[in-house]
Amino acid sequence: MGERVGSWLSGLEARAARSMSTPLREYVEHGSGEGHTTGEATRAWRSLRLRPHVLRDVTDVDLGVTLLGRPSRLPWGVAPTSLQRAVHPDGEVATARATAAAGGLMVVSSNAGSTFAEIAATGVDWWLQVYLPSDRTLVGPLLDRAVEAGAGAVVLTVDTPVVATWYPTEGLIWDLADPAWTRVNFGPGHEGQPGTEKALDLGPHDIDWLRERTGLPVVVKGVLRGDDARRCVQAGAAAVWVSTHGGRQLDRVLTTAQALLEVRAAVGAEAEVYVDGGLRDGIDVLSALASGADAVFVGRPVLHALVEGEAGVARWHAAMSAETGEAMRLAGCRSVADTRDLLAPPANDGLNRL
Repeated sequence: MGERVGSWLSGLEARAARSMSTPLREYVEHGSGEGHTTGEATRAWRSLRLRPHVLRDVTDVDLGVTLLGRPSRLPWGVAPTSLQRAVHPDGEVATARATAAAGGLMVVSSNAGSTFAEIAATGVDWWLQVYLPSDRTLVGPLLDRAVEAGAGAVVLTVDTPVVATWYPTEGLIWDLADPAWTRVNFGPGHEGQPGTEKALDLGPHDIDWLRERTGLPVVVKGVLRGDDARRCVQAGAAAVWVSTHGGRQLDRVLTTAQALLEVRAAVGAEAEVYVDGGLRDGIDVLSALASGADAVFVGRPVLHALVEGEAGVARWHAAMSAETGEAMRLAGCRSVADTRDLLAPPANDGLNRL
């Protein structure tokens, strides 16, 4: 059983690639620059080593966590990704249905091709990801629609003052995509207005502004340093999200597996800490939890599974649940709280370095 699950997960990317056009496949898989950060992400998790417990009763294993006060049956969530309707016609709605059935959390991109109302109608717990424009007032209607549709939090992406350069071979997917696949939650006439470009002057005050504007907790996504994490928490962030934007922003930054320990230490118990980037299987999830993450988020593999629609995403959640549950049993852990002392110190194992 475990072998079949692992085989299905490991073959996801290749199967998805056969169903995608070259521009779409390159968009999903690309990293910025020469792709160093993207290429190192998964290997970094697999360089970590764990110290399992034994003589523990693991008859019953609970994968559940509490995120911003709400229970989730899964210690992972779906990261925000664009162009889901280019991957499958049902797009975000298919992802949301499968995630709701699994008892998980979904973060919806502000570039989504499905309306907030359609996503919310699936019953999924969801948060909104946003970029702030240079004219903050222009994001107000989007925030209002999200609040009205029941978003549980706002995830502010802070690592994208500009979009980093990458090198597609057959043109940018944005120039080829159907306009109905993206940004449907912005009002008519939004595009092209003065001030819609991404803000170059983001600051801690924007965290407090978003919290006051929406009445929702704010998660800050794109943090790789402990000192920045502290500034976020001091400005009112409920959580910080360790992320390299899938390796799509500044190339040659450290991996999220390397950054997580510092951020967790800086934040302590004052806020939740999440991580994404290169997590592909249940042992990766266990390693991230052992490194101090309250939850992990996964992007590309969900898009790979979405090629098969709702059924594909449902199978992905089930496979990850089976692998993570097995990994926790083998590590002697009955709950996520039991994972916190599993990580082997780097000095104990030369493999615990890239």
